[in-house]
Amino acid sequence: MAKIESSLKNMVISLLVITFVAGLSLALVQQVTQDPIAKAHEQKQVNAIANVVSEFDNNPLETKTRIAVDGDSLDVYTATKNKEIVGYAILSYTNSGFGGLVQVMIGFNPDGTIYNTVVVNHQETPGLGDQMTTEKFRSQFKGFDFQKQKATVKKDGGDVDAITAATISSRAFCNTIRKAYCAYNQLTNNTASTDAESGATK
Repeated sequence: MAKIESSLKNMVISLLVITFVAGLSLALVQQVTQDPIAKAHEQKQVNAIANVVSEFDNNPLETKTRIAVDGDSLDVYTATKNKEIVGYAILSYTNSGFGGLVQVMIGFNPDGTIYNTVVVNHQETPGLGDQMTTEKFRSQFKGFDFQKQKATVKKDGGDVDAITAATISSRAFCNTIRKAYCAYNQLTNNTASTDAESGATK
């Protein structure tokens, strides 16, 4: 077998061939995995919504709308059963967590009280701030009534028990709650005056 002459021209051609093959392979892999990844993300969203609102028979993802709150845009999903609204799921977030981004899916009953909450994403400290994901912390928001309660930690004059040694994380969680309520008010044209409307980013 004849040995290929080592020259600049041959090296450039070889490099181009390798680059082309590598690029083509990556494109094929992306094409093959794109749909499964999208479906997995969609299913994750559906599961989060199902955990924060009453039983529904529609596809909430088809109702997605975006509402601006304090310069951010929150995704809002409407859940219905027998064509009657049973709740709203709002994906709220803040960058004020101890570790940065905190995303929470918050479910509202039609009357504006909270049905349930689920932490979708966070980078809080294990054993401290990450306790926001526990039922013990989140349960205090079930049935939360903004007309009677303030979604701020008790240290700041509110009605929320903060996580021990993780006040920053607790405040961040409350921030997502207040922002979500602002979005709910806009969606339903609720003009009730609450701390949520006047201090979503405090």
